[in-house]
Amino acid sequence: MHGPPLTDSEDVAQLQHLSEGEVAVVVPRELLVDWTPKGRTRQVKTIDLDEFGSLFGKFEHTAWRLETRRRYASDETNDRWTQFIETGSVGEDWADATEVRSFRDTIRAQVAQGKRMERVRIVDQPATIGQRYLLASAKGNIGFGEDIRNLWRADADRLRLPAEDFWLFDSRLLALLRFDDDDQLTHVDLVTEPAEVVRCAMIRDAAWHHAVPWKQFTAEMHGDV
Repeated sequence: MHGPPLTDSEDVAQLQHLSEGEVAVVVPRELLVDWTPKGRTRQVKTIDLDEFGSLFGKFEHTAWRLETRRRYASDETNDRWTQFIETGSVGEDWADATEVRSFRDTIRAQVAQGKRMERVRIVDQPATIGQRYLLASAKGNIGFGEDIRNLWRADADRLRLPAEDFWLFDSRLLALLRFDDDDQLTHVDLVTEPAEVVRCAMIRDAAWHHAVPWKQFTAEMHGDV
């Protein structure tokens, strides 16, 4: 492989397994992308929320989510939100609600086949009301098969996790969630470019390693441990 020689002494010092007489070269990012197996596109495909919802019944082994926002406007449109505001609880049967049932059944069916659905949710100190709502709701999601973990924003910043919201399906399909200024999810951009998928897989690995399981995280928040 050809390219201009790497001359920065700090970059050269980080290299491993460089034999005597070998010279490190700078390889253009586009060349690395083009070197990967063909049949993938670098173009972004924008889809609506209905098509996005259908992805959860199609993934083959893993669906992984990073949630970094302080508010999701869609959470505030259902009866669970009203109950949470009034009582601090979403109730034990919220997963049976009509608007949740289809998603719940889809995830149950996927998990029953040995597939995994996981999330890492970033939480501020103090947590926003939207984040507290999601912490209260997580028990229901876990009940129908999700694995949810949480991470303090200070720790996420230390890990240099980006302020992005995305789903990564089967470590090959990236779904970037796009929100407007009112915190409303408007559309989703699908990306299959290998470099972007690998970047988000690295984010996933770091976030998942450091995140705390929901039960432990909430206990620590409430001073129970």
